[in-house]
Amino acid sequence: MLYKTVRRFVALIATSLVFAAGAQAGDLDLSPEEALAKARSGEILLIDIRTPPEWRETGVAPKAHRIDMTDPKFVERLLKDMGGDKSAPIALICRTGNRSGYVQQQLQKMGFSRVHNVPEGMAGSRSGPGWVRRGLPVDACTNC
Repeated sequence: MLYKTVRRFVALIATSLVFAAGAQAGDLDLSPEEALAKARSGEILLIDIRTPPEWRETGVAPKAHRIDMTDPKFVERLLKDMGGDKSAPIALICRTGNRSGYVQQQLQKMGFSRVHNVPEGMAGSRSGPGWVRRGLPVDACTNC
């Protein structure tokens, strides 16, 4: 009986530690709804890092700055949109959250300090259904 109680206690502690670590790692994650609200209020710059064909396919989130991550001048363009301030809060979005998570890590290594990620992306992922399936607004990208 004592053995089972100790095992449950240890399991509870381990679960709490994993949850706490995940919460810290995910502190910079935003849901699509949070990203939309923060972009609309001016709290963040929402950066869509997908390619022009992807922008045309699904449309682009309102207020999103389109900066193709494959553009050799990606960082230069990003800094320009951020007013040259690497501490300005931004949120990255891509199709499924993979590329935006990768770019988030790379930008943090370069000294960008407030880089959020939308891990659901536009099309959805393991993190959730995504911007489009949540029925959030999109603007057609007619000049991509």
